[in-house]
Amino acid sequence: MAEELKIGVVSCSGEDCLGGTISRLATRKMLDEVRPDQTVTICLPLFIAGGQEERAFARDFPTIAVDGCSKACAKRATEKFSGKVNSVVFVDAIIGKEVAEGPILSTRELTAEHQEMVEKVAVAVTQQFDAILNSNAK
Repeated sequence: MAEELKIGVVSCSGEDCLGGTISRLATRKMLDEVRPDQTVTICLPLFIAGGQEERAFARDFPTIAVDGCSKACAKRATEKFSGKVNSVVFVDAIIGKEVAEGPILSTRELTAEHQEMVEKVAVAVTQQFDAILNSNAK
């Protein structure tokens, strides 16, 4: 049987706004719950610092950037060092710019509302994930 396609998810590493936290939690949800056998997360700081394995993966496999805000750091870094991403999910477009750029909070302080934001972003990532899988199946 052919090996299943792996898809990289590059999460925002922004620490100064809620969008970054939601981005990382949604990416973790993809890895742990939604598509555990098909998702590979790529550490953005290591990627930027010269991590050759991360850069090679993003160059050779489909990649989704999950950006917390319109700065698009995950997308821009991936495209600078490895090539065009297959898709970008902007957290601020899903939860609202003002909310995404709002104050950061500890994951220990997440409310049901924050968990709902994580779920919405994970759904958007899953939709992009499935579109990539479907396009590669043809």
